[in-house]
Amino acid sequence: TVNLDYANRKGLAVALAQIIASRAQQSNFQLILITHDEDFVSMMKTELASQSGFAMPEKYFQVRREEGVDGKFYSKIDAVDWDDLL
Repeated sequence: TVNLDYANRKGLAVALAQIIASRAQQSNFQLILITHDEDFVSMMKTELASQSGFAMPEKYFQVRREEGVDGKFYSKIDAVDWDDLL
């Protein structure tokens, strides 16, 4: 998403939010979206919040790289409240 222009990022956020809202009632629906674009995550928050008849997920997951005491790098996964997103 980082390489997309604003209009295409926005369009993707709208389309994904519509898919998520329409499939939210399915018990077996899961969508994993991986991006390094924090602006896109903000767009997703806005678009998801605008969907009617849909309960906003409480959190999203952020994966980051963290150096351990042994000098090796490890993936760290944090559950982040949408409200903490600026």
